[in-house]
Amino acid sequence: MENIVYQELLVRGYSVDVGMVDVYARDKEGRTVHKQLVVDFVANQGSQRYYIQAAYDMASEEKQRQGFSSLRNIPDSFKKIVVINGSKKPWRNDEGFVIMGMKYFLLHDDSLDF
Repeated sequence: MENIVYQELLVRGYSVDVGMVDVYARDKEGRTVHKQLVVDFVANQGSQRYYIQAAYDMASEEKQRQGFSSLRNIPDSFKKIVVINGSKKPWRNDEGFVIMGMKYFLLHDDSLDF
């Protein structure tokens, strides 16, 4: 699924990179722990930037926590998108992330502008 999203972004003319988000937290002993979370794609075209996660299944709370955790920790206001399996039309969740089905993403050239 990630490969399909990657190839489609290239076809649409975006330069595509993998993103890394640094997260600092405290462990049980109070020590600072450094983690790096991966953002599947950072798509850039001119002044546009999109952070995109590809997730086959987002049905469980655990899957949602995993899929959204890197997006939650990005310190800027560019659009954050999750592409899931299926044909669902795009919608925004409570955190402002756009969630859309793979079929919608592929069939609508302007799907990232939702």
